Amino acid sequence: MKLAKYSSILALCTALASPFSLADDQADSKVIVGLITKTNTNPFFVKMKEGAQQKASELGMDLRTFSGRYDGDNDSQVQAIENLVASGAKGILITPSDPAGVVPAIEKARKAGVLVIALDTPLNPATAADATFATDNFKAGELIGEWAREQLGSEADNAKIALLDLNTSEITVDVARNQGFLKGFGIDLKDPNDIGDESDPRIVGNDVTLGSEEGGRRAMENLMQKDPGVNVVYTINEPAAAGAYEALKAFGMEKDVLIVSVDGGCSGVRNIESGVIGATSMQFPLKMASMGVEAIKNFAETNQKPSATPGLEFVNTGVELITNQPVSNIPSSTSKDGLNKCWG
Repeated sequence: MKLAKYSSILALCTALASPFSLADDQADSKVIVGLITKTNTNPFFVKMKEGAQQKASELGMDLRTFSGRYDGDNDSQVQAIENLVASGAKGILITPSDPAGVVPAIEKARKAGVLVIALDTPLNPATAADATFATDNFKAGELIGEWAREQLGSEADNAKIALLDLNTSEITVDVARNQGFLKGFGIDLKDPNDIGDESDPRIVGNDVTLGSEEGGRRAMENLMQKDPGVNVVYTINEPAAAGAYEALKAFGMEKDVLIVSVDGGCSGVRNIESGVIGATSMQFPLKMASMGVEAIKNFAETNQKPSATPGLEFVNTGVELITNQPVSNIPSSTSKDGLNKCWG
């Protein structure tokens, strides 16, 4: 009897000495998922983090987030990968700042049994990740190209097109959007993996914007000097589109030129509403991240890796044309609808 009594007292003392042991066990049992973005200030990545957090909370997962100090900061991303592997993360979602430079760290993570999913930007090579969850950027470009062609009607054969790209590196997203637009407009692609090798006389030229408003303004000015008759402007993203519009406005041409773009940020959708941009292709960073978290949860439970969308080499997270000037054969949503779905 005395032994049983002392055992009960000992058990009670142990429990009192460790009041949080049950909570600690529950916390330790949560699947750890890491999200590493290029920066923590870009609205696209802010929305991505929101989507990951919502889904992780819903599924009872432990989300740990990291980002580079600036776009292109590979060292911080590599350190984040190493920290997540050391902490026992089951999966990592990453928007790589340096798609090639981060690969050695990712290879080590995968060898340690971590599922790695690239978000938005594929690795180089893409097979360095277990999967890529991304917008179909070629389709995004194709939609705005088709829309511009339909808007011009028979005058599409006489178009003068300015192409405002990202930079001279020709990264995957830049090439896909550019080439998709040209195909949608009906221009023959020589090499779909190369920007600027087309010979169609409707193309005035290409210039780079670095994805910024100032870059868009400067590139538009350069191409207008080459041919002031430009009447269609493709832009890599909506800040570049806003800059192109300001350049056109300075020359009194803003109402004579169709501007199209890709992204679906709220400022871009508002520029659809005000007539600055004619059409944009919206992507969905919140959905991209939440689908990635779900895939890691499934992997933790079944050891099953995600499969690419049929016909593609990645998991397609969707794209939607936003315009207030719809055409009959291209599904689209208005800016009003877009403002309920946009990010930023």
